[in-house]
Amino acid sequence: MKPRWILLGILCFIQTSVLAVKINQPLIFCGGVSNDLYKVLKENGFTVKKYNLPADAITSSPIGSAVFIVADGYPEKKNEVNSKLLRLAKKKNLRLYIEYPASLPGLDMSDTIFTSRLDRAIITSDVFGKDLKPMSILGINDCHILQVKVDSPLIVLGKVAGFDKAVYGIKDVKTYPVLFRRGNEMIAMTKLSNFATGRYSPTRSWKEVWEYILSWMTGKKNIRLHTWLTYVSPTYSKSGKIPVDATRCCVINGINWYFNAHLFVDSSWKALWLKYQGNGTNPVGPPVSHNLPNGNGSLGVLEGPTSQINYNGTQQYRYWVRADDQGETAYTLSAAASFLNRPSYDKIAGNLMDFVFHGSNLRSGNKEDKNSPVFGLIGWAVTHPGVFYGDDNARCMLGMIGASTYMHTDKWDKDILENLLSNFRTTGKEGFRGDRLDSSGILIHGWQYYWDRNIINPHPHFESWLWACYLWLYDKTGYKPLLQKTEMAIKITMEDYPDKWKWTNGLQQERARMILPLAWLVRVSDTKEHREWLNKVVTDLLSYQVPSGAIREELGAPGLGSYGPVKSNADYGKGEAPLIFKNGDPVADMLYTCNFAFFGLNEAAHATGNKKYLEAEKKLADFLMRIQVKSNKFQDINGAWFRAFDYKLWDYWASNADAGWGAWSTLTGWTQSWILTTEILVKRNQSFWELTKHSQIDQYMKPTLKVMFPQGSDEKILSN
Repeated sequence: MKPRWILLGILCFIQTSVLAVKINQPLIFCGGVSNDLYKVLKENGFTVKKYNLPADAITSSPIGSAVFIVADGYPEKKNEVNSKLLRLAKKKNLRLYIEYPASLPGLDMSDTIFTSRLDRAIITSDVFGKDLKPMSILGINDCHILQVKVDSPLIVLGKVAGFDKAVYGIKDVKTYPVLFRRGNEMIAMTKLSNFATGRYSPTRSWKEVWEYILSWMTGKKNIRLHTWLTYVSPTYSKSGKIPVDATRCCVINGINWYFNAHLFVDSSWKALWLKYQGNGTNPVGPPVSHNLPNGNGSLGVLEGPTSQINYNGTQQYRYWVRADDQGETAYTLSAAASFLNRPSYDKIAGNLMDFVFHGSNLRSGNKEDKNSPVFGLIGWAVTHPGVFYGDDNARCMLGMIGASTYMHTDKWDKDILENLLSNFRTTGKEGFRGDRLDSSGILIHGWQYYWDRNIINPHPHFESWLWACYLWLYDKTGYKPLLQKTEMAIKITMEDYPDKWKWTNGLQQERARMILPLAWLVRVSDTKEHREWLNKVVTDLLSYQVPSGAIREELGAPGLGSYGPVKSNADYGKGEAPLIFKNGDPVADMLYTCNFAFFGLNEAAHATGNKKYLEAEKKLADFLMRIQVKSNKFQDINGAWFRAFDYKLWDYWASNADAGWGAWSTLTGWTQSWILTTEILVKRNQSFWELTKHSQIDQYMKPTLKVMFPQGSDEKILSN
């Protein structure tokens, strides 16, 4: 597979800079030509003599050589280096780098291999330079490590909290030596030469570790590598010029990702899907085999790869089938069908919508019964058909509205309307609905209980996109209660901003969500106050936009967040969590912030004509195209967006503390859908509002109101 090489420093002939260090003799390498380290050494101009067996490498090495014995059989096969070979190496004054040894004379080693997905590498020595000080954190994915007791290791493995530093130290953590020196030996208890295949990160940090190892092995100070191997990288550099057809390439790669990752469930592997999905509490399994066919959408689309990266660079999948992903993916497919002139995508989009409304349990049973108080609601997932998140229903419906528009059909308008009004009639007096509702509670209390209750919930993550839906529907139908309740809720929320806002994983995420309803409120009620609300939230959000276009994360006030920074090393990886540990960490979030901000900013720019919004939106569009994942080796992530991006390192890095949706997770809905579809809107200089302005959903309004509000649909009654 063609690797990706990163040029570092001044562009020059690679051998010139390396040979200036004057390595007097070849490096001795015991391992295969496909090894990541071997490729880097060759690409950087080192003379390398290769052997297949440790005995041959040590026996044949000239006096004073540097001998690298890598673990090509990792993780099943360990390296065998006996005491006789070690004595010979010492006699010949060789320096040995030994990976993953089965045993070594004089070391207290265990036969047990420790395997971890949460533990990270921690620097415990100052030998690596000013940028990798003690307590710096690096990632070794799916690390298989041999256990040994040694003093003063250079790097250890442990489960620690923090963004790039072990903020709580390691005294309370079980650690495992990763790298240490012993006389003329440098010993790694795992396969450190797996850095590209295993996707170790951050890239720059692992390059610096290997520069130190090479310097120590050769006795030459300050060796610098001018290229580095990676199989996964951003599509473009931070500041280089991007091609004129970058948007088209972005859309092609983004839509191909769905198919290359085999995310559409097919009947031939339905049993596999159900096996790994289970009851939804941990719906994780191995990646779908590329030998299995994609479905046609009639069985739904999976959520996508998790943040769990295997030692071979592949990622575990979330086999969950959620309602929001279906509607959002339908929108993405239909938008791509229009933009790329590929009508075959529309068929799959339509099947996904049919799956939600008629082909699954998401809208079946009492949710189809017009006399039931849960009539019209959409279940969270096929594993949780009786759980109703308003924000998930909103995104699912917005996706379906967009898809219907692109496909020039009103086939699903009645179903969409029933869902929007079912959410509306379970919204309280002040326009808030709460984080989630359950079928059991609604069936006991009836929908009127929720319609009449007093609830204040200034939490845009859960509330705001339903408000946007109500404003959109008001514009199409003129039904005043939709505007009245929504305007009341938005007013209360803005009066509470920012000190009383609840936040989920960060305050920036709440701002990003809030832009959309504020922009559409200006559309239907263009007042000075409404524009001021919008401008306040947008201005505060954009105060964290950096020159590259990325929007930095920010934590909100303590005590108001659902998932703040983990409070101890032991808590790392146990629940949902932010990507940052403290405000100022240079991270953008494509799952919770940049994706929704992108869509909202485009709507705000078109609603107001504000040049500041337009400039910010275009910067964000450029940033998102640049950081789209590029990988020739791993096609099931090529064209995706990971949740996290460190815009300072220009690398995929962050705290991976979130147990469900960590730094390297992707989503067919939330992330992929809103980024791709908004790139298309931006390219066409169009807004979603303008795209969908000719909807004929009003034709179903009167009969649906009579079903939803059987006591009468008079607006005066509903407004009381």
